[in-house]
Amino acid sequence: MQTIDHEREKLDQWRPGVMTRMRISALNGAAQLCVFEQFVEPGTGAPTHYHTVEEVLTVLEGQADIWIEAEHATLAAGQSTIIPPHQRHGFQNIGQTTLHVQAILAAPIFEASFDDQTETRRRWAAA
Repeated sequence: MQTIDHEREKLDQWRPGVMTRMRISALNGAAQLCVFEQFVEPGTGAPTHYHTVEEVLTVLEGQADIWIEAEHATLAAGQSTIIPPHQRHGFQNIGQTTLHVQAILAAPIFEASFDDQTETRRRWAAA
């Protein structure tokens, strides 16, 4: 059994206004899951992108505008949405405080296709 101390995991700036902490991925032995949390400043978030696997996005604190294709929804703390594979989606913090979200991907690494080609497409892949 492997024990992972999440409090020792460092926060990493993903993009301006978005700090990320990887919890579970190929880097610490996962074979089928990637779990990470993000702390998102007001007005920032994740730009439109898609994954080849299913994702669950959960709001832990704050309020987010989340879109899947053309459909938008406002999620608050304690709410989740399931994002099907290959569906273009993203989110933005629409609150006045830091948004805290958790993402779970059905793959051991983060891999996405972004509309903005300068975005990092792959993270937490085992070396």
